[in-house]
Amino acid sequence: MSSARHPLPTDIVALVSFDGRVYPNEANPFDRLGLEPKTRPLERALEQWFSFATGKQAWVSVRGATIRGLISARKRAKRSAWEIEVLIDASDDESVILSLFSRMTAGVIKQGAERVFLRVNADSDARDPARAAGFFSYCGEVLYRRGPEKWQPTGGDLEFRSRSKADTFGLFQLYNRVAPATVRAIEGLTLREWQAAQEKWGGRTHDMIVEEDGVITGWVRTLSGSPSRIYVLAERGPYDPLLGAGLDVLQDQEAFCLAPDYNPELASALERYGFEPVAQYESLAKRLTQPVEQAIPETSSEVVPAG
Repeated sequence: MSSARHPLPTDIVALVSFDGRVYPNEANPFDRLGLEPKTRPLERALEQWFSFATGKQAWVSVRGATIRGLISARKRAKRSAWEIEVLIDASDDESVILSLFSRMTAGVIKQGAERVFLRVNADSDARDPARAAGFFSYCGEVLYRRGPEKWQPTGGDLEFRSRSKADTFGLFQLYNRVAPATVRAIEGLTLREWQAAQEKWGGRTHDMIVEEDGVITGWVRTLSGSPSRIYVLAERGPYDPLLGAGLDVLQDQEAFCLAPDYNPELASALERYGFEPVAQYESLAKRLTQPVEQAIPETSSEVVPAG
């Protein structure tokens, strides 16, 4: 009989089997996209251990001395939105991963979570169990990569300015004009939800804004590092000037950009700038709270008797 519990330091031993096999992490948080996987089994196991053991909500499923699965979740921008950062299934029994989903859900609800997000590879075996656990698939995404090639500044004619705190609502309005209703219903139906669901970038970002007549029409975010990242959102095409401005910041660095399937204009611009698709993902989410219906008082003349 298997059971789910919080992880122990000794669980690291069970992450490496006798043949050196380490089961893959099915979860793909944004700040880890594009990172090279570890090639040595023990190194990969240690990385996975520290990833899920340091999470505020983490469980392992065990049968005797054998670990059959593990899960870890963390907050996004605010405590009402969480994401699964580690999901490892080492069993052929679907009840194991369903049990982990259940324990994780109960745990994050106690922490104030209203939604939980999960990004998996498009061909991941975890998709069906996630749906069975109540997760809803709402968006497909393609990860694009540009190698560390020599960059020539674009010298575009768009005027940019740095982002300020006062731009938050304007950026939310831009997001509302670009993202389809099916995505907004999950990621950001309100400003509060949209802010809470912002993903971790793993470092300090640089934001540039395009504004026309007081309305924000373009947003470019970059993160320099190894690897570098870029995000572009525009109300109207083409995306090339915005993307070029972001690459002017990153210059010769290797860069990754995640393009949602509802934004083919961005994908086309990425390919024109030498980006190539390297991975496909499916984003899922589960709502943990339901809207509360407001009670409307009735007068005695309006009440319809039951039965």
